Amino acid sequence: MTTSLRSTAPPLTAVLGSAAPDPGQRLRDTVRHYGPVLAVYGVLKLIGFGSFMYLLDSAGDFRRKHPRFGGGAHTWDVLGTWDGWWYQQIALHGYHPALVPVPGATGLITLQGNSAAFFPLYPALMRTLTAVTPLSGAGAGLLVSWAAAAVAAAGVYAVGARLHGRAVGTALVLLWGLLPHSVVLSMAYTEPVLTAFAAWALYAVLAGNWLWAGSLAALAGLSRPNGFAVAAAVLLAAARELYRARGRVTHRLWTGAALAPLGWTGYVLWVGRRTGDTLGGYFGVQRLWGSRFDFGRGSLAFARTLLLRGDRFVFPVALLIVAAAVVLFALLALDRAPLPLLAYTAVLLLIALGGSGFFESKPRFLLPAFPLLLPLARALVRTARARPWHATVVVAALAGLSFGYGTYLVLYARTPL
Repeated sequence: MTTSLRSTAPPLTAVLGSAAPDPGQRLRDTVRHYGPVLAVYGVLKLIGFGSFMYLLDSAGDFRRKHPRFGGGAHTWDVLGTWDGWWYQQIALHGYHPALVPVPGATGLITLQGNSAAFFPLYPALMRTLTAVTPLSGAGAGLLVSWAAAAVAAAGVYAVGARLHGRAVGTALVLLWGLLPHSVVLSMAYTEPVLTAFAAWALYAVLAGNWLWAGSLAALAGLSRPNGFAVAAAVLLAAARELYRARGRVTHRLWTGAALAPLGWTGYVLWVGRRTGDTLGGYFGVQRLWGSRFDFGRGSLAFARTLLLRGDRFVFPVALLIVAAAVVLFALLALDRAPLPLLAYTAVLLLIALGGSGFFESKPRFLLPAFPLLLPLARALVRTARARPWHATVVVAALAGLSFGYGTYLVLYARTPL
């Protein structure tokens, strides 16, 4: 199936580890292949982070007035607000599958919700780091996110390079790192973790490595509610391979397919058991947060209200980004992208568009849908080869938009990310 796709990235085993006779050579190969793109991504994020911190520190008495800082909290604490605060509480206190405030809720945080709405892998990593290092919960969360974002960037590059060459892989990372909501990659959020597992799981499927694909999909399912999209991609690709081979496939495919959904389904069933409703408990928790799947009725109603009455700046931008994602998916399908990439992005879009509540957060929910950027990455490479200065202007404009809008979202929008 996908093994015919050309690859300019090293084999998956060279990156994730294998029984190769020379580990040193394997490490040198990995650095040689991924070092340049990681350097590009690192410089990009350092510039963005530096701009963000400069604007924050130059905001005068912003910390004294802004409610998220709670009267003099550290400047960096703004990177661990909203969902990041909940993950810190889970890392410290564990889960409480009941409609009660999470222990530690103080000040302006008065929302009564269920911490079980947040999936467990990220807070587990935070808790592990705080146990073995002197980092606080917020510091551990940021370190996990930053490390995961780097791993995700390498995986995004690997997928793009395998399909269309190194230039497209690099452009894909560049565009992903400059999305309007890419500031989330520098915050204590789970999108970097999901994207890291998703990118490498998709690469494993394209390479025909079913055990890695299933294992990474299971971990993606433990990262976020929409992490099930990775398992769906693996299962659909496995089903197609099974059909093509008329059932004559290796045990690795069967094992990978069996592993893929275990993370997501295991956590959902655990929450259901703790709440007394094994199959519906987790979805009841989501309803407490105002999130439910209603086949897009809530999204359409929100869009209609926004178009007719207008609202804060964040909401029309979110609507434009979601609309652009739909167009990009159509372009991806017309380009005949591999089935796993189409399935993965389709499920992410379906969850984002079909779910009600938190419309302003939908662009963040789509941040892991990096395959949507493949048509733009290919166009950017063609432009760079024909008109380098035009491509430079485009990238500079995207960087300005990303850095400026990201700062606005975190510091001034005062809406959940």
